[in-house]
Amino acid sequence: MGFKLTTIEEFESATDRLLETGKKVGADSWQMRVKNQTPHCKFGEQGICCRICSMGPCRITPKAPRGICGCDAHGIVGRNFLRFTAGGAATHSDHGREICHTLHCASRDGSYHVKDAEKLIRIAGEWGVETEGKDIYDLAHEMSELALMEYGKPFGISRWLSRAPEHTRELWKKAEIEPRAIDREVSCAMHMTHMGCSSLPEALVRQALRAGMADGWGGSMCGTEFSDVMFGTPMPVDTEANLGVMKEDEVNIIVHGHDPSLSEMICEYAGDPEMIALAKSLGAKGINVAGVCCTSNEVAMRRGVPMAGNFLQQENVVLTGACEAIVVDVQCIFPALGPLSKCFHTKFITTSPIAQMPDSDFIRFSAESAAENAKKIVRTAVENYVNRKSDLVHIPQMKQKATVGYSVEAIVKTLDGVTNSQVDVLGTTKPLIECITSGVIRGAVAMVGCNNPRVRPDSAHVGLMKKLIQNDIILVLSGCSAQAAAKAGLMDKQAKDLCGAGLKRVCELADIPPVLHMGSCVDISRMMVLASELAKDSGLNISQLPLVGCAPEWMSEKAVSIGNYVVATGIDTFLGVAPQVTGSSEVTGLLTEGIRDWVEAAYTVETDIDKLCDAMITRIEEKRAALGI
Repeated sequence: MGFKLTTIEEFESATDRLLETGKKVGADSWQMRVKNQTPHCKFGEQGICCRICSMGPCRITPKAPRGICGCDAHGIVGRNFLRFTAGGAATHSDHGREICHTLHCASRDGSYHVKDAEKLIRIAGEWGVETEGKDIYDLAHEMSELALMEYGKPFGISRWLSRAPEHTRELWKKAEIEPRAIDREVSCAMHMTHMGCSSLPEALVRQALRAGMADGWGGSMCGTEFSDVMFGTPMPVDTEANLGVMKEDEVNIIVHGHDPSLSEMICEYAGDPEMIALAKSLGAKGINVAGVCCTSNEVAMRRGVPMAGNFLQQENVVLTGACEAIVVDVQCIFPALGPLSKCFHTKFITTSPIAQMPDSDFIRFSAESAAENAKKIVRTAVENYVNRKSDLVHIPQMKQKATVGYSVEAIVKTLDGVTNSQVDVLGTTKPLIECITSGVIRGAVAMVGCNNPRVRPDSAHVGLMKKLIQNDIILVLSGCSAQAAAKAGLMDKQAKDLCGAGLKRVCELADIPPVLHMGSCVDISRMMVLASELAKDSGLNISQLPLVGCAPEWMSEKAVSIGNYVVATGIDTFLGVAPQVTGSSEVTGLLTEGIRDWVEAAYTVETDIDKLCDAMITRIEEKRAALGI
């Protein structure tokens, strides 16, 4: 039988069957909650409700065009947009801070080790740190302290900016959006939006770009790079995706959230002979770890751990009735998992003081006592196997093969084999550039982001990917977008048969799928490094490359922060869900055109997915034409 994608209709049919189980036990679902929340508040949708002081809340209407303080729609929308960005920048950067802290706990005889010493030495060289004759763990601790200083240093700008091409750095400097200390940009955003401070849209949007930059070229880059140092830089690995990866005769532990410090240790102890023996003594054949959301991406690309699903599938893993524990760290976790788990035997285990929720078992996790914490969590899950209710168990038999783990290093190494390049260009992005300039590949799309109930889940991701690869456009993916592709089968190397002739040839020569898994949401920083390397190796500016960004189903503050740093890096970014800024023609105008004067890129918003795809293809072809290729 030939290769076949899993359709959106098949996804939905599997979900409907699981929701039937949910009805039996009186479980709530996001589908029901969406109905209860519809229609949404129009003031909130347009960003024209202000609640930053207690004189209000104020809502802008034709009869009341200004708030009590006199701020108009443009100032209110701008402040809300900046606060939204600051929330996302703080969140991703705090993830990075935890990774830097974990690196400080790494030791030869501890829970965490330096797995990629070469990368650590390379980063130290970038930062001007002497490495000769240093013990690798002494260097790790020194680098972790320097990285932590990036969050609060009193002077200077982000160290990571040195990775960008000179032209881009000049743009940032001129536009005054170079991020200083990471925490300072978040704090500055909160200060600017306090009652009686900035209400000028241009100033607010400028700081929104700067706060986003503090994330992508600061906190997220710390998270990505030092995760690689400790857990290994991803290289291509085969795995599977969708709910069929759960196993009826094993203990199923689902890891969910974003921080690999926890999930790495859970995977370690799930393979502990003592824990496996305990599982077998209780009637299970073994222990199966699978993931949801970005924690899943982290362990999939480094360990080949299967991906059960993305953001809007998190309730489904519990609805299978076969989930012994859903273990979460931070971000994108439904508080609904607490009451839902109570309808089944599932243990909902929270682990972070930053993400505490009702109806959960809180087992505090810390880098200092990681082994002890992780073992306790795995044991709790294993001992819960005997409480499974067999009449509620239904695992949809639906899964696809996926090859994941395309870090920048992996992409460079893999694509070196595509062209007849001379030896002197090995280790550069020139083979990819040659594929693009020769027309074999038309361009690239970096597709990222969440699911959003405003869009039929996964339909925008999968629909766009299919059309783009037919047009010989290669995709690099991260986050829930990557899991949508994996669940559908687009990360199976056989998906090359869905491509145009040029991209299909590249997939065959390089032995890659047409959509490349680059990791979790913080790993969008990898995409910025890749774009920078392409610009340096081609002699072009980033904004000239036939490359665009896309978030068709985004939903969180983090996504806005990401969008801001992708655009600020010079990459036109296409959104399938409108940001809450439509109440201001000035803010909308800045984001969709005005900021192009600062960073040579801007946003395009189009909720019709076919039109969104056409707009991206048109933009890529315009960039090719401008270069004469």
